[in-house]
Amino acid sequence: MKRISDILARLLGDVGVVFHLSMLIIVGFVAASAISPDAVQRVAQAILHAMAVNVGWIYLMVTSGFVVFVLALGLGRAGKFRLGAEDEPAEFSFSSWLAMIFSAGMGVGLMFWGVAEPMMHFNEPPLGNGLPRTAHAAQTGMRYAFFHWGLHQWANFALVGLAIAYVRFRHQSHGLISETFRPLLGDRVDRGWGDVIDILTVVSTVFGVATTLGLGALQINSGLTRLFGIPYGFSSQLVIVAVVGGLFMLSAMTPLDKRIERMLLRESEREAAQQAQEEIHPTGPEAVPESATTGAGSNSHSAT
Repeated sequence: MKRISDILARLLGDVGVVFHLSMLIIVGFVAASAISPDAVQRVAQAILHAMAVNVGWIYLMVTSGFVVFVLALGLGRAGKFRLGAEDEPAEFSFSSWLAMIFSAGMGVGLMFWGVAEPMMHFNEPPLGNGLPRTAHAAQTGMRYAFFHWGLHQWANFALVGLAIAYVRFRHQSHGLISETFRPLLGDRVDRGWGDVIDILTVVSTVFGVATTLGLGALQINSGLTRLFGIPYGFSSQLVIVAVVGGLFMLSAMTPLDKRIERMLLRESEREAAQQAQEEIHPTGPEAVPESATTGAGSNSHSAT
């Protein structure tokens, strides 16, 4: 064990307890899932069901509170605060900033599940809420989609992003979630409580990225199968995960001011969004604002 620790120390430096405990949790979960996937699935489903039944209302209240809080920040005096130094100019234009937000924050989810989720709930309403393929099922699907990909989702992203950006660029501190708790916990973020927060952050982020990457691989494989007849299965999806993961690492290690970010994120994303809009509107432009308005109103009513 000491030899492994020495090798990791030479490769990664002094990564500390956060890295080691996070890796232990993640490797343990992956190993358990590989050895007994059915058992892990049953436990995960039981935990998810218990949380949905017992604390689902708290989740709804908290995310709705995030929406109100973020809107209050943006529309109030705090909305004029600079996230960087007072005299520091903006590094990117407003259009590039928006393109990066849409690409990094909502890329796979918004472009795929923004359409797939309403259709999925339309064909099979969640929690047995109504009959499939009815007007009520369609409204239910739009309500769930607006909750997952509308203001509530953006508020979650905005709150975490603002907190990290504020402590990192305004106070020139570490870009860690634990640093955002310093006003509440003080120096305790430098030891026990800070380590717990950062471990939870790392594990949650890895699970979230793995889920997104897996769903994206299934989506890409389905499209390639339909367009080019490429086999749909584990081997193809493994290659897709490797390629997409490599591109992700390349993008993450490349500074944002490099040409690859400007070309891939700003131009291609804008063209893809415009093409998607052109594909949707000829099939029924009147239905788009109608369903959007109905879904948004239903979502707002459910949140209140």
